[in-house]
Amino acid sequence: MIIDTHVHIGRILNFNMKKEEVLYAMNRYGIDYSIVSDIRGTEYDHKRRKLPFFLQTDQMKCMKDTIRFAKDNPNRIGAALWMKTCSCTPDEKIYELIQENREYVKALKIHPYHNPIPFDDDRMEPFMELAKHFHLPVVIHTGGCDDASPQRVYNMAKRHPDINFVMVHMGLGTDNKIATKLIGQLPNLYGDTSWVLMERTVRFIKLNGDDRILFGSDMPIDGKDTYLYNKTGDRSIYQDYFHKLPQLISPESYEKLMFRNAMRLFDIKIDK
Repeated sequence: MIIDTHVHIGRILNFNMKKEEVLYAMNRYGIDYSIVSDIRGTEYDHKRRKLPFFLQTDQMKCMKDTIRFAKDNPNRIGAALWMKTCSCTPDEKIYELIQENREYVKALKIHPYHNPIPFDDDRMEPFMELAKHFHLPVVIHTGGCDDASPQRVYNMAKRHPDINFVMVHMGLGTDNKIATKLIGQLPNLYGDTSWVLMERTVRFIKLNGDDRILFGSDMPIDGKDTYLYNKTGDRSIYQDYFHKLPQLISPESYEKLMFRNAMRLFDIKIDK
């Protein structure tokens, strides 16, 4: 079994990630379940300039569309609700929406690069309260700027020991050593493998054990065959996870990485 904990839908900026591509890739590459967030929650562009209002998508629409995708595929898709942290504060309508659809909602998604508030800033506290109220993990993009640094995620996780946090990318564009070290210091911190070389995941398991690492890919960021090759046509790093990693770690560790940890953290129940 494989659960991909880091998958997207939505069209904005230079991204166009279709629901059909997600389902195609799951079928072709043997992914049993995906946790999906809607990238239309982006509020700032790649240079961290605020997007005009007419290019943005309403917070409730983003969440409802993600939940609808999960409802239409209840045994295959879970919703990670992308929070527009710069322009939206959780209100009664958001609480009601999650309450009504709690079985489909698996996490809150925070992206401090495209929604630029430092993750450990006090302005993030209403979102932490939302996560705490519904016992939801918080998955956070890390890397690319100080606002999204692993250190800031560590700071927030230390402040909220009753919430589980996932360092997505474990520091994108780095050697992942800082994130690996920080995750090892708190029991409520996890990492995911999106754009993390297989060898660094092996190192993570040797240092921190196998209970707090999750398979994630950012699919379909490089198209519907992201699991096979990237945009330049080079072999995807995820092929190593599928074909090489089982020979490098124990079967128990491999199962935890590829699905068991995700089932536990996100409360996923798959009916076969």
